[in-house]
Amino acid sequence: MTKLLCAAMLSSLALAGCSHQTAAEVVKLEGAGGTLPAPLYAKWFKTFAVAHPGVWTEYEPLGSGTGVKRFINHTVDFGASDAAMTEDEADRVDPALGVLLLPLTASSIVLIYNLPGTPPLKLSRQASAGIFLGKVVQWNDPLIAKDNPGINLPATAIKVVVRADSSGTTFAFTNHLSAISAEFAKSIGPDKMPDWAIGVRAKGNDGVAATVQATPGAIGYVAYGTAKSGNLPMASLQNKAGAFVAPTTASGSSALGSAKMTEDFIVWVADPEPPDAYPIVTYTWMLCYKKYDRKQRDALLDLLNYSLTEGQKDAEPLGYLPLPAKVADKARAALQSIGAI
Repeated sequence: MTKLLCAAMLSSLALAGCSHQTAAEVVKLEGAGGTLPAPLYAKWFKTFAVAHPGVWTEYEPLGSGTGVKRFINHTVDFGASDAAMTEDEADRVDPALGVLLLPLTASSIVLIYNLPGTPPLKLSRQASAGIFLGKVVQWNDPLIAKDNPGINLPATAIKVVVRADSSGTTFAFTNHLSAISAEFAKSIGPDKMPDWAIGVRAKGNDGVAATVQATPGAIGYVAYGTAKSGNLPMASLQNKAGAFVAPTTASGSSALGSAKMTEDFIVWVADPEPPDAYPIVTYTWMLCYKKYDRKQRDALLDLLNYSLTEGQKDAEPLGYLPLPAKVADKARAALQSIGAI
């Protein structure tokens, strides 16, 4: 993924050179944050560079927690987080700069597993929570077997893989498990970096995916786009209505559509109610300041306008959920609050 992001950066610089612009004339935007939106950001930034050769956009996918920290410390021009920002975190940003959180895309969070030769599995709410509580420890456990009749589940130990870094993907996943399991909510709870009692640690969505692929009997949680790009098996999960739903654009969009966007753009869909909704979805936010120097402001506004309009067409092919039209329109209107120093 880093190579892809670097390619977008180098493409932008090369185009700037082709336009006979000096380094001083290139407007630079640097960001860091969640690994979940990184492939889509890379696509956007590379495409944007073609039409705007004087803008260099760099993004480091270091995890949502790191993105928030760098944004607070103002060592980046923008951050990205799948866990938004808490009120306390927002209060730590320089008041002279201000904070604007913008949802740019969304994603389903899926459970991938390594059981070669096994047909697609269904996991109930009790089974999903039990696995990550360390109470469902074998693949032929009755909680799994009862929802998968006709499948010869092995007596293989379940090897849980979780994130090692502070992660918005983890927050969305643990927020859902907390909503469906009182025991999980009490013992672990929603967190970007929870105190897991079990599990092998891996960094980033790609790291979890690679570890699951290399570990027979493993299970882990990743963004849908990560699983899709790697052609990894994904479980159908039981939603609030009791239906087992596979992660698709339609099922994810149904979940997103069940939540009303707030004025501050922070909304969680911890346990969506529609019978056709996939149960674990999250928005992912770009963290912006409300004040930039004029050239940076103009470049960022152009980039954000592109991302919220034409850029949305790139979401589904890369495994993301396009923003609901009303949410995209509301986010574009909020751009007017970004001013120049």
